[in-house]
Amino acid sequence: MKRVPSRGERGVAYFTLAYIVAFTLWFISIGNYEFIVYVITMVGLVLLVGLSLGKAEYTLAMLLALSIWGLMHMAGGGVAIGDSVLYNLQLVPIVETERLFILKYDQLVHAYGFGITAWVLHHLLTRHFPETRGTATALVYPALASMGLGALNEIIEFSAVLMV
Repeated sequence: MKRVPSRGERGVAYFTLAYIVAFTLWFISIGNYEFIVYVITMVGLVLLVGLSLGKAEYTLAMLLALSIWGLMHMAGGGVAIGDSVLYNLQLVPIVETERLFILKYDQLVHAYGFGITAWVLHHLLTRHFPETRGTATALVYPALASMGLGALNEIIEFSAVLMV
């Protein structure tokens, strides 16, 4: 029997779809085709999460955290700040040199997002392999996998820049 999404899950889905549609229209209207690649990636991830709801049993907090990450990402490329975009906004001068600035909005979004990814991966690992609960495996594997996905994300972002 097919699982019916809960009211909360549907709410997160509607919220997510609304901002994806809005930012897609915005990116097309301003000719920001680099971010259309990100929109396509987002749609793929939304489908992956949506189709795995029954087996994964994500918590509503996880779904909301993932959706907020997506919104932060879309806003990063779509919200103008002066002559630039939110992604380039310098937040806190933790490290500041001629060529490097930490902490920018972009870095904060990536740290948040891949922290959430590690949380989701931990959930999936311990849900499907309960014997890993409370072990180093349940902590180390999701952290390493999240770092690998972060590296893959950087490759996708770099490819998008090259394609446009």
